[in-house]
Amino acid sequence: MTYGLTTDKNEVDEVVQECMLYFLQMNPDTLKGIYEKDGEKGLISYGAVVIRRSLQSKNSPYYYKYKKYYTNLAGTSTSTLVSQDNYHKSIYNLPEEIVDNYKWQKLEEIDKQLDGMYWYDSTLFKMYYYEDNTLDSLAKKTGISRNSLFTTIDNVRQLLKNKLNE
Repeated sequence: MTYGLTTDKNEVDEVVQECMLYFLQMNPDTLKGIYEKDGEKGLISYGAVVIRRSLQSKNSPYYYKYKKYYTNLAGTSTSTLVSQDNYHKSIYNLPEEIVDNYKWQKLEEIDKQLDGMYWYDSTLFKMYYYEDNTLDSLAKKTGISRNSLFTTIDNVRQLLKNKLNE
């Protein structure tokens, strides 16, 4: 079943192991109910769904244990899986830290634009984005209504988009 979804032998082995672990951790009454209702064919169908979800969902335990780890280890995009055979587990295989000057330049441009805005707008924007406040927590801190905060922050965001994309 798994070879129909992927051709990587390591990925097949890991997904099948995760499927078995899923069955072992499953509620025995539920598993028994599936078997009593549809027999062995029902268990196989249920296992096929577990395997497909393991390979395709980013919320699956398989994704967090294996796919995300080996993808990030190689420094490639999340859509490309790097086989465990290609990369030995070693500190030397970790990607070099790349300082992205473009991001820093954009942040500096945003700061310059915020400095040129009305103090009220820039302060609320900075409190929301730079201090990781939610609208509710910001409303409690400042005593300003949540709707007013949203409108102000959204207007500043639109102004920044327009000015930075010129």
